[in-house]
Amino acid sequence: MPLEFELAPGRKIGGDNPCFIIAEIGQNHQGDIEIAKQLIKVAKEAGADCAKFQKSELDFKFNKAALAKPYTSKHSWGKTYGEHKRFLEFSHDQYRQLKAYAEELGIFFTASGMDEAAQEFLDELNVPFFKIGSGDTNNLKFLAKSAKMGRPMIISSGMQTLETMKKVYKTVKPFNENFCFLQCTSAYPLAPEDVHLRTMDVYRKEFPDIPVGYSGHESGMTITIAAVAMGAKIVERHITMDKSWKGNDHEASLEPDELTDLIKQIRIVERSFGSLVKEMRECELPTYNKLGKSVVAAKDIPAGTIISEEHLGVKVAIPKGHAPENRSELLGKRSKRTIEYDESINLEDLVNE
Repeated sequence: MPLEFELAPGRKIGGDNPCFIIAEIGQNHQGDIEIAKQLIKVAKEAGADCAKFQKSELDFKFNKAALAKPYTSKHSWGKTYGEHKRFLEFSHDQYRQLKAYAEELGIFFTASGMDEAAQEFLDELNVPFFKIGSGDTNNLKFLAKSAKMGRPMIISSGMQTLETMKKVYKTVKPFNENFCFLQCTSAYPLAPEDVHLRTMDVYRKEFPDIPVGYSGHESGMTITIAAVAMGAKIVERHITMDKSWKGNDHEASLEPDELTDLIKQIRIVERSFGSLVKEMRECELPTYNKLGKSVVAAKDIPAGTIISEEHLGVKVAIPKGHAPENRSELLGKRSKRTIEYDESINLEDLVNE
């Protein structure tokens, strides 16, 4: 069984624990704290486990040239990329407000720390776990520093190779055993053929002592539900109030009704997992009693007859007879009584020869 650990207070992941569902708000709040709070409430009411944001300290994440680059996209909130990012970035005090609001509602709150300074702030903020975005997954020094902080970690794998993920595992494991990998493809929106859910199987084979999950950027719910059916212990999906809003992530996000439906469907799928033991279930008994087949006499069998295959048939019979899969147990035995054609046959009707 894969490792299970407490990702957030009182909430374990891995093993037979329910899938942990992260509603990724990211920067779909349009720079408005009231929209951010509205999205936290949406996540809670939909049944998500965690509302997540993205925190950057821009001068630590980008160099001057990157911040000064003109940004003319239809999704831009400023003339330069720096102006755009600053418009969307919440202050430390606003993050404290958002965390307090999430705690008031009863939903876990965290953010992806997009640089070392942001990660240090999130540690100070006392988030339950760190989420490492795909853009930092190959930043091994950053991963080691984060791991040493001692908080559980969820690490996405977009834009990475398996060899890089092996390096990530070896980097984090000595300092922190409580981490997991998410299969992720960093494209928005993501085409189904680019999802590669089978990579989760590769991770389970290569890293059998950590849970595996899925971070999705596709449209709709089907693939995320499939990921859970394939064993994802965590799923992360972007959410929005309106897919038509300005911003790169909205199109690949789920609106409130979709998030609610997704989580409902995930919980139904989980109920279907059941047991590793294959046996007749109590719910099947009415069908078995009505339609289950039994061994019957294929012809009249006088008392004292040695039973052979020619004497045996299989039909739905009243009363129930011997189970067809065990019909060989009847062969070579002698009938104790006359058994008429079509009559059910049981071991009690026979004696050993």
